[in-house]
Amino acid sequence: MRRALTLAARGLGATSPNPVVGCVVLDAHGTQVGEGWHRRAGGPHAEIHALAAAGDRARGGTAVVTLEPCAHTGRTGPCAQALLDAGIARVVYAVADPNPLARGGAETLAAAGVSVTGGLLADEAAAVNAAWLTAVRLGRPHVRWKYAATLDGRVAAADGTSRWITSPEARADVHRLRAEADAVLVGSGTARADDPHLAVRGVPGARQPLRVVADTEARAVPAGARVLDGAAPTLVAVAQDVPKDRTAHLTAHAEVVRLPRAAHGPGLDVAALLAALHDRGVRAVLLEGGPTLAGAFAAAGAVDEVTAYLAPALLGAGPTALTGAGITTITEAFRLRITETVPVGPDLRVTALPVRPAPAPAKEI
Repeated sequence: MRRALTLAARGLGATSPNPVVGCVVLDAHGTQVGEGWHRRAGGPHAEIHALAAAGDRARGGTAVVTLEPCAHTGRTGPCAQALLDAGIARVVYAVADPNPLARGGAETLAAAGVSVTGGLLADEAAAVNAAWLTAVRLGRPHVRWKYAATLDGRVAAADGTSRWITSPEARADVHRLRAEADAVLVGSGTARADDPHLAVRGVPGARQPLRVVADTEARAVPAGARVLDGAAPTLVAVAQDVPKDRTAHLTAHAEVVRLPRAAHGPGLDVAALLAALHDRGVRAVLLEGGPTLAGAFAAAGAVDEVTAYLAPALLGAGPTALTGAGITTITEAFRLRITETVPVGPDLRVTALPVRPAPAPAKEI
């Protein structure tokens, strides 16, 4: 299963709106004879690649899959039936499929006499497939907020300069995160201050993510902005009531989508922005915006993962990583659970997940 998880991760950034899936096939004696992963939406699923590699040696063997084999006919046939046709005798999967259109593969296999076991390394498999699982369960993309800061939490100096807080190694690592995302999102403040490019560089074979700028007033992306250069697709989100003449220079180089303003405070409605991206097949968003946009997402409960690059430096003044999140007292703190700390060059990459409140216990009737 760990090998299957490694294979599944190869599909990150390339399979949306489908999940990433890895599969390993063992023959009747337990020897690995095939492996595969889902490489792109509309292409063969992981099981199909693995069965093709295994050939006749799959008969009587075991398929180890990171996600319950599908029982749905869409752009491809159901994997559960393909496993039956190949003569697989046992299936071990990690995560049950929550998609009502595709789930049921385990039941199909068991009804046909296949030994089926679920839940092996489920937490690890769910982490690899976090973007797709979030989209299925919540109906919106998974949001990873990434920022770079000094050890005292400053994302820029008092004069506004921020290049470069972190090292070249950390910046190269960010391109890996971009390559795993379907969309990279910044706000108007970052667009004005940095004129960011937002495309992936230095990652061989990477599919370019959708570059998204939340530009409420349509004033932060001028003609000639780097996000309009054609290196990757671009979407500029503006408020519904912005005059059309402000967006005329964008339409030849980017998609312009008009969204409602936030009900409270400045900016766009976060839920509407995420819904627009979800409708376009985006399942994984890398939020690279500044403190204000990050605060809006945090206030909306739309931050699913945090990746911080911390540089061994101190500034003592300047903007902090988060503002406007609606937090006024320590009891309202946005609590996180650290899942990984990794040195990246001279810096430290910290990955953390929000601590969600436990559901209330059911009342006895």
